[in-house]
Amino acid sequence: MRWKGVHHVEFSVLSYEESILFYDRMFGWLGYKSFSTLDIGYRSTYYMARFPLFHSYIGIQPAFQGARLNSKNHDPGIHHIALWARNRREVDDFYQRFLVRNNVEVTDSPQEYPVYTPGYYAVFFNDPVSGIHFELSHTPLIPSYPAYRRWKNALREE
Repeated sequence: MRWKGVHHVEFSVLSYEESILFYDRMFGWLGYKSFSTLDIGYRSTYYMARFPLFHSYIGIQPAFQGARLNSKNHDPGIHHIALWARNRREVDDFYQRFLVRNNVEVTDSPQEYPVYTPGYYAVFFNDPVSGIHFELSHTPLIPSYPAYRRWKNALREE
């Protein structure tokens, strides 16, 4: 039985240096630390939320070929990656203070998604260089009763 989530995920990106500038700002804003850049036949930069306490991490490495992704196409592969937010306020602050200020393409503004789970709140956006689709989401440990009711109603409508 598994007791941890994903160990790590690595993305191949277009224009590596430009991508790293974006990811350094984005992950830095969210409190991630860049803990290693390796040259092992390719260059890779890693980001971890609870560094130095080992936990899952995200790696960024250069793509050798390819075109910008478009998540709306639902092509094979990862559709998006969701990052944990501490609370709704962090989602809203990230939206206003990072995404909007940096002109990052937002595909879905911050809102509650009651059909997912009670109190689920998220913003969706695309990496401006490679088009990798991200979500910053918060799921309350104990949802409010109104959030629970909205969830039940959303399930009935599905």
